[in-house]
Order: sequence, then C-alpha cells, then structure tokens
Amino acid sequence: MNKKQKKMLARILVTAVLIVILGQLNVTGYARLALYLIPYLVVGYDILLKALKGIRNKQVFDENFLMAVATVGAIVLGEYTEGVAVMLFYQIGELFQSYAVGKSRKNISQLMDIRPDYANIEGEHGLEQVDPDEVEIGTVIVVQPGEKIPIDGVVEEGNATLNTSALTGESLPREVRVGDAVISGCINMTGVLKIRTTKAFGESTVSKILDLVENANSKKSQSERFISRFARYYTPAVCYGALALAVVPPVIQMLMGGTAQWGLWIYRALTFLVISCPCALVISIPLSFFAGIGGASRAGVLIKGSNYLETLAQTKYVVFDKTGTLTRGVFEVVGIHHSQMENERLLEYAALAESYSSHPISRSLKEACGKTIDRSRVTNVEEISGNGVTAKVDGVSVAVGNDKLMHKIGLTAISCHQVGTVVHVAVDGIYAGHILISDVAKPTSAQAIRELQKVGVKKTVMLTGDADRVAQQVARELGVDEVHSELLPADKVDKIEALLAKKGDKEKLAFVGDGINDAPVLSRADIGVAMGALGSDAAIEAADIVLMDDDPMKMVSAIRIARKCMRIVYENIYLAIGIKMVCLLLGAVGLANMWVAIFADVGVMVLAVLNAIRALLVKKL
Repeated sequence: MNKKQKKMLARILVTAVLIVILGQLNVTGYARLALYLIPYLVVGYDILLKALKGIRNKQVFDENFLMAVATVGAIVLGEYTEGVAVMLFYQIGELFQSYAVGKSRKNISQLMDIRPDYANIEGEHGLEQVDPDEVEIGTVIVVQPGEKIPIDGVVEEGNATLNTSALTGESLPREVRVGDAVISGCINMTGVLKIRTTKAFGESTVSKILDLVENANSKKSQSERFISRFARYYTPAVCYGALALAVVPPVIQMLMGGTAQWGLWIYRALTFLVISCPCALVISIPLSFFAGIGGASRAGVLIKGSNYLETLAQTKYVVFDKTGTLTRGVFEVVGIHHSQMENERLLEYAALAESYSSHPISRSLKEACGKTIDRSRVTNVEEISGNGVTAKVDGVSVAVGNDKLMHKIGLTAISCHQVGTVVHVAVDGIYAGHILISDVAKPTSAQAIRELQKVGVKKTVMLTGDADRVAQQVARELGVDEVHSELLPADKVDKIEALLAKKGDKEKLAFVGDGINDAPVLSRADIGVAMGALGSDAAIEAADIVLMDDDPMKMVSAIRIARKCMRIVYENIYLAIGIKMVCLLLGAVGLANMWVAIFADVGVMVLAVLNAIRALLVKKL
C-alpha cells in the first residue's frame, strides 16, 4: 500500500471503531447528531470537498455528488448510522479499487521491467555508471552478466547468452557474438559484452516499447467511449429521477387527501441515489482493458490501445504475408540449372548484383557464394520492385530476378521443374541460367492455422510475391484456406481491398506481416499486426499490434487474449447494470433500504474490479 492508501485505511478503521462505540451510547437530540458527525467527517470529508468542487466547476453530476447528497440527506432524516455507514462502505470500495488498480499497474511494470537504470562506460578508474540518456551514439558501453542492455547497438567484443523474455514473453535464450546487433531490454546471462551504441536511448527499442505500453490507454475502445457517454447522461437522469421520487408521490398523496409522508419518500429517493452510483461501470471497464493490455504485454504482444484490442476480438479473417511470417525466411540455394558458365561464377555475379539488398533471397545468395562481397566491384544498381535487380559487376551488365525481369529485358527465362523460388540470371544481355532457392515453413505455422480456425476465424489467406507453384505448395502444407501469389506490393493492397469488400460489417480483417515491407497493407487492413518485430523500429511504428517474436502462434494468443478481455468487459456491464436495475426498482417501491443500496454500489464495484483483474492472467499455449 502507498501512503495515501494507508491513510485511507486508518480513517476507515477509526470510523468503524467510532460507529461501534456510538452504537453503545444512549444519547439523543443534537448531542447524538454532533457525535455521529465526527466519524462521518473523518471518513467522508474528501468526498464532500470533491462534490463542492464539482458544483463550483459546474460539473455537478458525479459519484461524489451522489454520495454527498445521499449521506447528508440520511443524516438530516435522522438515519445517522446508515448515513455514516454508506460513506464508510463507499470509501472501503474506493480503497479496494485504488489498491486493485495499483496492483495491476505494479504487475504490468514488473512484467515490462525492461527500463535500464544505468549504462557502464569505461573511465580512468574503471567502469562508471551513467544515465542512459547521457550516452551518445557510437559510445562503447560494457554490459556484465546479470545486467540489462541499456541501449541498442552492435557487439564489439565478447560473446554471451541473452534472455529476451521481458520482450518476447518466451524464455528461449539468444546467443550473440562480435558483429551481432543487440537491442535494449535484453538481460545478459553470461559473459562480458562491449557494445557500440547505434541509437540514442530515447530512440532505442526499450524506450519505444515502454512509450507504446504507457500510452495505450489514450486510444479508447467503443465500449469505453460508450460507458463515458452513458455515465454523462445516466448520472443526471438518476438524480432527477430521485428528485421526482422524493417529491411527486407525497404531492399526489396530499392532492388525494392523504398524508404526504415526506420522510419516507425522501429516504427512498436517497436509497435510489446510492444504488444508482455508476462506480462499477466507470471503474471496471477501463481497468479490464488496462489489465488486458498488460496481460498481452506479458505474452510478448504489444497492443497500442484498447480500440485495437476490441477490433482484434472481432477478427474473422486473418491474412498472412508468406516470407518471414509463415515461413522462416531463411533461404538456401539448393540448385543451379541451365548455367552457361561455372556455377561458382554465376553465383558470384548474382551475389554481387544483390549485395545492396536486405531481402532474405539476397542474403542466401551471398552466403552460398562463400566469398567476401566487395561492393566496390558493383555500380549502377537499380532495384525494380517486384521484379529483381540490375547492376554492373566489373563493368558487365547483370540482371537477377524473376521471369518478369527477364521478359522486361527481352530474354526468355527457362522454367524450373522443381518447387522453390527461382532466381534467373542474365549476364551481358544473355540468359545465363537460374538458381533454385527454397524456404521452409516455421515449425508452428501449421498449428497456428489450425488454432485460428478453432478460435472462430472464418478464413486464413496467404499473400506472396513468390511463384504460384511455390505458394500453392506452402498453402497445402500449412492448411491455409486461400492463397494469392506473384503479387507486387500494390497488388497486395488490392487483394486486401477485395477481401474487405466481401466480409460482413461487424467482421474484422487482420493482416500479419513483417511490418517493414508491408506498411501499406498493414495500414489498409482493419488491424495491422507486425510479427517478429524484436528490434525493428519500422514494425513498431507501422502496426496496430506488435508480436515481439516470429512465432505465428503469437497471433492465436493475441486473439484469445482480446476475446477474453472483451468477455470480461461485457460480463461487468451486464453484472453492474443488471443488479442496479433490479435494486433501483426495489428501492423505488420501498423494498430496498440503505444496506441493500450499499451492496448494489460497493459490492458490485468490488465484484467487477475482481473480475477485471482476471484479464491480467494469460495462459501460455
């Protein structure tokens, strides 16, 4: 508990003791009123001050006003014990709610405990700890075993095993050595690392993730906006309803020649006010989303706002990019066919022409070449989107790409009878052969497709720029419902548009890609999901939801978390409104007293808050 909560607990305990003592005293008249005002003011003075402040600021109708009117009214009617008890139990509910929110925030901060406290820099007298904000780009920092990597960089010296669980939700270690890029937030488990920073602390992965999680609450869901609007109209309505309940029946009784019974009807109106307090809804709904986002963070799923959480829960169509999303994206050269020169020379030409590209196919060509790539031998590089690359290597024109590129430069490509990605090569204007490269599906891709179908996803779709034969084989292997191949980036957007036009209004479409090359598609889908975004600034910026590692099962986890959170939200809405409506009717006809009102207000709020915290608990698949 913090100091404020401890102070409130002390006030509650003092008030409870005073009520028990006063119950044993035989005091009447103004003396009794004066004695009961002591515990009332001890426990409720802050509520009265907030109510007065709201009136002064012309923001009258809130729970503080309802509590103030109800309790003051009860005391005026001589119901001293009930007046103080209502305020006491209301404050108990507020304390419980404060503690629950604080607990959930603490849990989230522990789950996302990746903010580094310091960075080690070598000084004249050994290692010096400095604020990470003060470390400039290009500085060499030292990370010892057990310490967090404070800033993104490249390993200059040493090798170690890193724990990435705080970022990915998975405990699998990652081995790093000299030349490897490392990101902030990982924990060094073994060995001393010297890292040259490549970013300022404010631009590092850890800062971007923390900023994303901390600002998630600024993007409200439709449910939260509905509750805010509901409370804005509901509270004044019940206040006027209580006023009508206090005035109209006595007046009717007087007009009919009976006794007005003002005290009875005012008491019922005050009970009506206590029951109607919307605390359970106003508190538990945002808390449910907050807990859901926190639980997702624990699982390595970063959700940028409760609006995206709500949209994800309605997802019925999931569209995947292929390379690097459903497949490993680790290509290997498995054959060279129809070569007009030595295989090694053809590979060298292809690797050099592709040396400026970061595409997985380019990397596989460089690795298969087995030689140091000297980029100074390469000039006039031109990358043709969706086709390939043309360049001059040692002054010789080289074209590397698909059959579309060959057609573009006036050559006929020779088809390959084996399944895989075919990279055609032309040297000095002559077709020189093709290189066969294969990619394999990730171990969990097929399981992820099956699990998505189990959670109610109507259709899974795969989009790829790869050849149709390769795409169809991968789709059959994984069980994907629909596949579209040989697509340029603009074609992928068109396919998404067509799928969006076919689905129902309340059905949502999610696109899952790498977040770097698929930015247009990510932004066009109902919800864009970047997979395997560990250390990728572009992915974190482009998508609505970020999966921190490259396991397709994370998409299943994300949907399950979202649907669980939305179930909890609706449970709380039905619970709060249902019980309150019943109790309001009972209060209006005189079958509910202040003690029932206390349950309808505080009891329901406690139940709703407890239910909301369940969203923090996430089961691993």
